[in-house]
Amino acid sequence: MVFMLYPMQFESILKERIWGGQKLNTLLNKPITSEITGESWELSTVKGDISIVANGENKGMPLTEVIEAAPEAILGKSVHKRFGTDFPLLFKYLDAREDLSIQVHPNDALAKKRHNSFGKTEMWYVMQADPNARIIVGFKEKSSPEQYLTSLKDNSIISILDTIEAKKGDVFFLETGTVHAIGAGLVIAEIQQTSDITYRIYDFDRKDANGNTRELHVDLALDAINYDVVQTQKQYARTPNQSNPVVDCPYFTTNFIPLDGKKQVAQDGDSFRVFMCTEGSFSLDTGNGHYEYSTGDTVLLPAAIESYTMEGKATILEIYIS
Repeated sequence: MVFMLYPMQFESILKERIWGGQKLNTLLNKPITSEITGESWELSTVKGDISIVANGENKGMPLTEVIEAAPEAILGKSVHKRFGTDFPLLFKYLDAREDLSIQVHPNDALAKKRHNSFGKTEMWYVMQADPNARIIVGFKEKSSPEQYLTSLKDNSIISILDTIEAKKGDVFFLETGTVHAIGAGLVIAEIQQTSDITYRIYDFDRKDANGNTRELHVDLALDAINYDVVQTQKQYARTPNQSNPVVDCPYFTTNFIPLDGKKQVAQDGDSFRVFMCTEGSFSLDTGNGHYEYSTGDTVLLPAAIESYTMEGKATILEIYIS
């Protein structure tokens, strides 16, 4: 196989979830086969869920092999120096037909100690929201391990958590330790560290098709939780044809691009770029090829492609590591 550098798309890794639905197909054109599809993993190197190239000369190659073939050209000089050949981020679309469980993710130190994994800092971009759809993020007031345990015992955990109505275009940034849940009626684009470590602390007492409840991790979560009040919602500009900053953290930078026409880009080769098309359609022209994308598409642009043109009418999330 001849290895080539070009914008790569990957086969969707579809996940059934007790809370999932069918919007990943109806809104994002994902090839779901289940009525409870909750997640489409777009770019992943999580063990057992390695993304496979879906287009071009590298079609059929696992993302891990793509990186091994040309680590600096794919990841970028800075990212390769920092992470070696590890791909540090995981990209997903989620469809919450029902509420997700209330959960929390450990930080890097705790995840490394317990699971030999990265922690899970993440952000959500709301692509679609039913009327009155809500999310749970953090505590209403400063809490404590004692109050947390008591609220679980007497089934009052919801009453001490902060609930926010969510609408299309909203962004929420969740540092590790933030108790959270995506509510029913939301379709989300999620950007996170490469980690599948989740501590589920409350699941609304629901049961699966076999009458079983899902495992809870109440004790593991105890010292992973941030009991302070946190600010998670991000405000951002929407200047057309510009990369508007949304989130800039040690793990990733996300910009919002409202594309309406043409945008020419030159970059320094320090990091790959990932584009998630949240609405509309656009093209990428790299000089060596022309590529078309539409709502629900996710594309990995190798760091070695240092100049390109974007054109179309679309809203796009641009993600890289600074």
